[in-house]
Amino acid sequence: MTASGGSAGPEPDCPLCPRLAAFRGAQRKSNPGWFNAPVPSFGDRKARLLIVGLAPGLKGANRTGRPFTGDFAGVLLYATLKKFGFARGEYGERADDGLVLIDCRITNAVRCLPPQNKPEPAEIKTCGGFLASEISSMPNLKAILALGQIAHNAALTALHQRKSSFPFRHGAVHAPAGTPLLADSYHCSRYNTNTGTLTVDMFESVFAEVKKQLAMP
Repeated sequence: MTASGGSAGPEPDCPLCPRLAAFRGAQRKSNPGWFNAPVPSFGDRKARLLIVGLAPGLKGANRTGRPFTGDFAGVLLYATLKKFGFARGEYGERADDGLVLIDCRITNAVRCLPPQNKPEPAEIKTCGGFLASEISSMPNLKAILALGQIAHNAALTALHQRKSSFPFRHGAVHAPAGTPLLADSYHCSRYNTNTGTLTVDMFESVFAEVKKQLAMP
């Protein structure tokens, strides 16, 4: 199986990135009860909004098997999704909490846990094939929200757009010709919120604009 294949997601034992595969194997030995596999996307493929994060967190998605689930970033993201009508139910920080996304799907630029939360450029490029497949599998896609510059650049690559034409900027909404809109936000990580790089108001303003662009009530 290759990243350019027909499937939108990698196999549980995907070997395409040797460093990530080795780290995944080490985590399986250290934490055998965790998910420890490429994390699948969450939400309906018929959704109009796709949110793209960076990669699974060690004690978040790599543990629970659902994007942004089990760590601080998920607390902020899912609370915001609920506030703006993109989710319903209670976020219980686990994959079986019953939370449902509305007109929204969530994925990551890199599907496997990277050491120190830092994927290498070659790994981002390799996993980009799965992101491109994800995007092409969504028939109603109107907007992509990139959480952070790496996700932004990965989305542009998947959309076959030049990065220099659409620079990352928090709050920006780009409109590449013939593709879905691309909105930017700083990543909702604890580091960004603790340092004031991203505030709740800043994050919510991005979702307000996305909701406006999708003409949601």
